[in-house]
Amino acid sequence: MDLDPRRLLVLHAIAHHGGLAPAARALGHTRSAVSQQLASLEREVGLALVDRSGPRLELTAAGRLLAAAGERIAHELTSAAQQLGTANRGLVQGPVEIGAPSGVLARIAVPALRLLERWFPQVEPRFTETSPPEGLRRLRLGELDVLVVVDDRDTALPLPPAVRAQVLSEDEYRVVVPAAWGMPTAAELSGRPWISAPAHSARGRAFARFAAAHGVTPSVEHLADHVIAVKALLAGQVGAAVLPAYLAARLDQVTVTGLPVTGSQITRTLYRTGHGDGATAAKAAVDALQQAARDHAEALTLADQGSGDIIIRPLRDPADPPPTAPRGLTGPR
Repeated sequence: MDLDPRRLLVLHAIAHHGGLAPAARALGHTRSAVSQQLASLEREVGLALVDRSGPRLELTAAGRLLAAAGERIAHELTSAAQQLGTANRGLVQGPVEIGAPSGVLARIAVPALRLLERWFPQVEPRFTETSPPEGLRRLRLGELDVLVVVDDRDTALPLPPAVRAQVLSEDEYRVVVPAAWGMPTAAELSGRPWISAPAHSARGRAFARFAAAHGVTPSVEHLADHVIAVKALLAGQVGAAVLPAYLAARLDQVTVTGLPVTGSQITRTLYRTGHGDGATAAKAAVDALQQAARDHAEALTLADQGSGDIIIRPLRDPADPPPTAPRGLTGPR
């Protein structure tokens, strides 16, 4: 009998975290992917590994046996990773300049610093609050090694030479209106006040795309980029706005419409590549920012501040080539 060790790791995660959903969050997979891996393992061994008859999922005797094997595999992999990390830790060193907007600084800068301090103590990170246009200028000049930007997937900023990007998070857009407006159609939103954002910003580009698609012309267009200003204007019922879904779900006295807005808002980490201490320190900072973003998303879910389960998975950057389907596979991925 040939057992796939990766499926044993999934079974161990289900046992350790107490269910499919928490195991999926810990592994960075969807719940359905974890369920499929479990079903495949059961077919491989020809035995039921979990008891689905009760109010909560429990492992059978065979399931506990294989979960223990998965635990031993996980322990060996963790030990190997720790040894490799210890060997590489001293090789990553030097200063790294990180630019980020205020919202990103508030959410993940401190956790990222703590992770870098633990993972790579010889890296010397420094954060600077910056806007995307200024940050891109400084990245091109070599004054920044890493830049975090809030971007729009459909009109993503082009990357400077010798720069790569990695997506930290992605969210759909929603059209939000004052509660007193009811549930207007797109046509009924023309000739009314709007809370937009500067043209270079992700929200500004998303609003321009929505307005062009639906023939919306605001009676007045208030410009607000910072989340505190946007919240204040919406609380004052002064206009409609295009917002990321996570923010729209946390606002009071507004109606979140079902009007479609194409594209999505992404948070990207742009970093300089090449050889030497600067490039390795920059990649270390990118990894710390990625983990800090995942931890923040998980904390929101656990605190029930997110809208549904936050799915943590690798996200393709707009600058990356589209994935190639494995040979023999067809249909939607």
